[in-house]
Amino acid sequence: MRPNKRDELVRKALDVFYRNGFHATGMDKLVSETGVSKTSMYKHFRTKEDLILAVLRLRDENFRHWLYRRIEELSDTPKGQMLALFDALSEWFTKPEFRGCMFIKASAEFQEINHPIHAQSAAHKQILQDHFSEIAEAADANDPRLLARQLLLLKEGAIVSAVLARGGGLAGDPAADAKEAARGLIDLQIPST
Repeated sequence: MRPNKRDELVRKALDVFYRNGFHATGMDKLVSETGVSKTSMYKHFRTKEDLILAVLRLRDENFRHWLYRRIEELSDTPKGQMLALFDALSEWFTKPEFRGCMFIKASAEFQEINHPIHAQSAAHKQILQDHFSEIAEAADANDPRLLARQLLLLKEGAIVSAVLARGGGLAGDPAADAKEAARGLIDLQIPST
């Protein structure tokens, strides 16, 4: 395989895992949906778990780049960017391909805290939390780390609720509801000017 074939395999596998889950996606399904033979897959990845880790790295990079860029496009102030997080989520939730958070799914399917897939999922969430903490600090929040943790909780809850709402299981607008809760937390943390 050409060097870019590995990247192509990871991109295609990301779509398959995102749609179908990790345990439910066997090697035969990956072969049929990616068009890459088992021999070629094993040439680049010793195990399915190695492929999953590569997929999660790509998803982390893609998601963070999209999210950070989008919240900066939606607001040019740190306080506004914290609220814009939920506007960006709202946009994501309406996409036909939305199936929730790949990292929430991965941590649910690989629950042992020392498992590399679980650890990589937790690392993704920590990177997001650190980024929100930097934004909260730039906004002069009283306790930027606490506010970042609270925003992350609202973000994660909104994602899970959006998945359930798509099937008619929940009423309301998870992104808008989370944004209103975030607004209250932000107003408590950031002195008015």
